[in-house]
Amino acid sequence: MLDQYNPLLVGLSYVISVLGSYASLQLVTAIPEAVTGVDRRRAILFAGLVMGGAAIWSMHFVGMLALETDMPMAYDILGTLGSVLIAVAACTLGLAIVGTGQFNFDKLLPASVFMGIGVAGMHYGGMAAMLMPAEIKYDLNIIIISVLIAVVAACAALWMAFQMRGRWQKFGSALIMGVAVCGMHYTGMEAAGYKMTGEMPEAGFAGALAGEYLGMASVVIAVGVLILNVWVARWYQQRPVVPT
Repeated sequence: MLDQYNPLLVGLSYVISVLGSYASLQLVTAIPEAVTGVDRRRAILFAGLVMGGAAIWSMHFVGMLALETDMPMAYDILGTLGSVLIAVAACTLGLAIVGTGQFNFDKLLPASVFMGIGVAGMHYGGMAAMLMPAEIKYDLNIIIISVLIAVVAACAALWMAFQMRGRWQKFGSALIMGVAVCGMHYTGMEAAGYKMTGEMPEAGFAGALAGEYLGMASVVIAVGVLILNVWVARWYQQRPVVPT
């Protein structure tokens, strides 16, 4: 089958992952120094939503839209929603570990593992939600490499975000986190092989969504979540510092 990528959409997927990562890291690294425990937990939830929803989930489906094939493709709605929940939950937990209290290397490794799990879980969960007249067979070795890329790059991004507090250093951290998200996604795509079956599987009880509509929806969601994150970040910056 035809199997190639649209370079413009590949570039867009990376930009989305970088912007989402920057917004999330900027928020979560500022929280421990500025707000109370309740506000900190709320901020971590927002950061996890932005990282899992905008940086990872939206990037994934724009990346899938970038894949040009000659077969019909749709996505099971329930499976797709499950994949975004995996990303948000894993990223929220990882950011909660590294963003609470004083940063140290004992927190860095487990946080990086959870962030890597969020990226990989989103990708392979999203792939499982694909509806197409083909079966997917994976190369286990490449799967392992893709997960390692996500974990190692997430570790580097988190270290930069918490050790180098300048705006440009934070943006550099987001660039690396974008490599984690996109590197895992496109390496994971290389792990997939397709065997044509000629039969389109049925969607679950929640129905299915055509790939092009989901790609457009993911861009809209990414923009909406980023706007929400900017508003929340400004709200926190205007609050007085309260000792904990």
